[in-house]
Amino acid sequence: MKPDFVPQGSVEIPPIPVQDELLLDPGKTAIVVVDMQNDFVKPGGTLAVEDAAATVEHIAALLARARAAGVKIAYTQDTHYPGDREWEIWPAHCAAESWGWQIIDELAPAEGDLVCRKSRYDGFYDTWLDHYLTRIWQVENLIIVGTVASICVLHTAASAGLRWFHVVVPANGVSALTPFDQALTLRQVSWLYSGSVVRREDDIRFT
Repeated sequence: MKPDFVPQGSVEIPPIPVQDELLLDPGKTAIVVVDMQNDFVKPGGTLAVEDAAATVEHIAALLARARAAGVKIAYTQDTHYPGDREWEIWPAHCAAESWGWQIIDELAPAEGDLVCRKSRYDGFYDTWLDHYLTRIWQVENLIIVGTVASICVLHTAASAGLRWFHVVVPANGVSALTPFDQALTLRQVSWLYSGSVVRREDDIRFT
């Protein structure tokens, strides 16, 4: 392929291996819920993702089972202040303490869950997330759900993979701007980061 090639029209998607069932040790597993905030999920949100609402029930079901099994849960919360350079790329969004910045009510953190504010796409960049996952919780498996699949989810999954976490993504627990972006995310997780992709959140078992 020529280095200056820019694909037009349809693009062939390489195979994405999907596991029918995945067994995880709850004591060595954590969930990271990425940016399920009003600005990304709710009608009227500055950067609302059309497909994000459909993931809410699946994420909620996964969290309920995880909490019952003793799985640790962390949320990332995109957080910006006036003058943030990211607002030069995207419309102003997730301004600290605003309605759009708040995590949606349906997935509100429970007692004992952690909320990690971040200022860039990557949940690990300049945050304490790695400290808790590695040193405090000492987990090996990281289930990542949320939005936007090819942006904050994928950048967070990449950082997790580079830290040798076993990254797990349920396809119905992440939402993207386009089908291509969704496929890109699942392909990168399963291939480049040696992670696991399942179709549904209930394909994950805690044993």
